[in-house]
Amino acid sequence: MKKIDKSVADAYFREKTRYIFLYLAIWFVVSFGVVMFAESLDFTIFGGFPFHYYMGAQGSILVFIILLFVNAKVSDKIDQKYGIDEKANEQLSYGKTLDH
Repeated sequence: MKKIDKSVADAYFREKTRYIFLYLAIWFVVSFGVVMFAESLDFTIFGGFPFHYYMGAQGSILVFIILLFVNAKVSDKIDQKYGIDEKANEQLSYGKTLDH
């Protein structure tokens, strides 16, 4: 397997961790923030249902699914930025070597 310099690995880990905390913060606000401020969010927006009810029933699930796709795309870009190539790892997992 290709060796990665410790400083590059640390920077990679820091960036990935920063995004994970951002996603968790968004998830927390969508899931629990709507409940905490339900009375002030009592306006009708979707099909006659109050906004806080919609977010509790369907909106938070949709946001979670969107966060999964965003995480996959951002993670791929971070992997490319730090030279962690999926195809190279695939070749290594089949017992092939990389010529550098």
